[in-house]
Amino acid sequence: MRRLIEFPTHHREELVDITEDVKRAVKESGIDNGLAALYAQGATAALMIQEGWDASVRTDVIHCLQELIPRGVWLHDRQDGNGDAHLKAGFIGPSETIPIIEGELGLSTWQNIFFCEFDGPRKKRTLICTLIRDP
Repeated sequence: MRRLIEFPTHHREELVDITEDVKRAVKESGIDNGLAALYAQGATAALMIQEGWDASVRTDVIHCLQELIPRGVWLHDRQDGNGDAHLKAGFIGPSETIPIIEGELGLSTWQNIFFCEFDGPRKKRTLICTLIRDP
């Protein structure tokens, strides 16, 4: 089963919690055991599994990446000013695979799934959620 999950982003850089959207897709699929393969469309977006309880973790991730990969110093910035966004997205990566166990995502208590926006805000971002049943 494949589901497109679409949503807006509101800031240039943000981590959007998409855990409930993916959980809903798993529930609607009726898959008891298998895999959720998640893919962020866009060259300036990524996916990350991280602690979801404390919002300061999201802020720390953004600040860390801003320090490691600053804005405005890359060759691609001459094209459209978002060289850092491309590098951040490549550094984090566009996909995550999560086991489905007894109809639930195999995340720990503190883990959530985040769509990483590095070149927003955008009216529409798309996550491709492919759910695969164990044979």
